[in-house]
Amino acid sequence: MSRTEAPRDRRDSRWDEHRRARREQLVDAAVAAVGRHGAGVGMDEIAATAGTSKTVVYRHFADRTELHVAVCARVAGQLTARLREAMAGAPGPRPMLAAAVDTYLAFLEADPELYRFVVRHPQPDRPSAGDPIGSLAELVGEQAAALAAVALSDAGRDPVAAQPWGHGLVGLVRSAADWWLRAGRPLPRADLAAHLTDLAWAGLAGVLGTSDSSNSSSKEIP
Repeated sequence: MSRTEAPRDRRDSRWDEHRRARREQLVDAAVAAVGRHGAGVGMDEIAATAGTSKTVVYRHFADRTELHVAVCARVAGQLTARLREAMAGAPGPRPMLAAAVDTYLAFLEADPELYRFVVRHPQPDRPSAGDPIGSLAELVGEQAAALAAVALSDAGRDPVAAQPWGHGLVGLVRSAADWWLRAGRPLPRADLAAHLTDLAWAGLAGVLGTSDSSNSSSKEIP
């Protein structure tokens, strides 16, 4: 007769749920601390915002990098949900691109310090081993690549280019967005979104052979 695994102690399950909830609370505190102190917030300030000590924070997160990854996951989930929602109602490829660009810019404009926090690595000399998120740009790039693959397939093209296109597009928008924030937002978000949409669409339309003349002006951004 084969041995079966003993049922897991319910107390262990309760502690798992407690630890999960406590980690979420600490992520909440980290986000709030960034709002108060900026992207360079320290662990002391995060712990104080949580109403606890660094020792307690380190019981749930091995180090600042692990906490940073958890915040990235929270922010990435929020951003990708907004991107999907914005693009779902777009009537064609170009409006979909415009919606995605403007949504990305609107997200960082709403909380630039949180954006700065998630796109920087807390310890540049120590990559996050086994990090499923990698970075905010990496996750958004995968989302953009998935959309590019659909566009290529619809156009009867090999979707092999979807990965470099998706990540390249995110790199374009992120670089421009980083400049925009550093420069103190010298032009309105809608104008920046329109310029980036024009630039990206000029390349995509040429390769896909899509004119989309009914949506020729990227000024019409949701």
